[in-house]
Amino acid sequence: MSTRRVLTGIGKTGLVLVSVAALTATAAGYLTYRQATIGLATDNVITDDKGEPVLPKAPGTDTNILLVGVDSRTDAQGRPLSREVLDALQAGDANGEQNTDTMMLVHVPADPSKKAFAVSLPRDSYVDIAGGFGKHKLNSAYARAKVAKAKELRGQGKDPATVDKESVTAGRKNLINTIAKLTGLTVDHYAEINLYGFSEITKAVGGIPVCLNKPVKDDFSGANFPAGKQTLEGVDALKFVRQRHGLPAGDLDRVRRQQAFLAGLAHQVLSAGTLTDPGKVKDLIDALTRSVVLDQGWDLLGFAQQVQGLSGGKIQFHTIPTLRSNLATPGDGVAVEVDPNKVKGFVQGLLTGDGTPANASGAGTSAGKVRPVANTAQQPIDAAGIPCVN
Repeated sequence: MSTRRVLTGIGKTGLVLVSVAALTATAAGYLTYRQATIGLATDNVITDDKGEPVLPKAPGTDTNILLVGVDSRTDAQGRPLSREVLDALQAGDANGEQNTDTMMLVHVPADPSKKAFAVSLPRDSYVDIAGGFGKHKLNSAYARAKVAKAKELRGQGKDPATVDKESVTAGRKNLINTIAKLTGLTVDHYAEINLYGFSEITKAVGGIPVCLNKPVKDDFSGANFPAGKQTLEGVDALKFVRQRHGLPAGDLDRVRRQQAFLAGLAHQVLSAGTLTDPGKVKDLIDALTRSVVLDQGWDLLGFAQQVQGLSGGKIQFHTIPTLRSNLATPGDGVAVEVDPNKVKGFVQGLLTGDGTPANASGAGTSAGKVRPVANTAQQPIDAAGIPCVN
């Protein structure tokens, strides 16, 4: 069913969306859906060049969703997390940081017979940042625009609440524009989740099955896990997806961890009957309303109809092609080198329907097919399984 597919592809925030979508199948579910959507935080981030909301896409068209995991010490409404929660998450102080540490672009086809795909974008990718900020690490797109907008609004004498609200919106919009430019895909919807919410969501579904190639112990993230299959929830689940120190490929291995985790998430929700358990559904919705931000105007009922018939085996997780992972930059330290043309070619290849990434130049064979680009990432993860990772 569609829930499996979307859960797998939408990842952290997707669990929320898929769960809510699945509830609409019954009258009682519809009431729960209404409660969930009323409580969810939203932001006007899908707009045209003039800042006006973009009209929803017509039914029966493909949908692209930007999923963002924010390393924030606040909840979805901007309220600081308690000291107790911060200590449990090993998250430092509630200083309102907005670091976008997880970014994934999900393509959901209108035709359920086609595969959906999710493309991870490493946070340290060195790219052109929208808004005239120049070339920097991808995860700074949000913060740079937020800081600039806050400075502008303070200069206009705006009150602190307005500064906070409008600067965060500017940050989100700039991240959307940066990723759209990098990938060549228009972002139709935006979903963001914070640290605490992710931890609570994993508890609501009864934990997530994962598998490690080797045991790990990392003082920075607090990750301390044995090799092999295991089920994680709450703070332990957060440690699993946050670790990057001590991994062979650093942040690229962390991206791989996140993808494997989402595959396990889909497996758990579907096999354990989470979405048919009223108690778990209530816990899930409670966690979502405290931690998730969606774009305004997202018709979740319509989205639920679109994903009907999709299954876990019809979505794959990919990572954009990267070059050097130790690129020296003028002012941002070491970054991950990215060729934007290869990224666009890679994404375009996934859109062709056969899942073969295309190269940037568009050069083809005599049959007119585009040659595959060399991708430094590992093989894609299929949502139907629970792969072992570093």
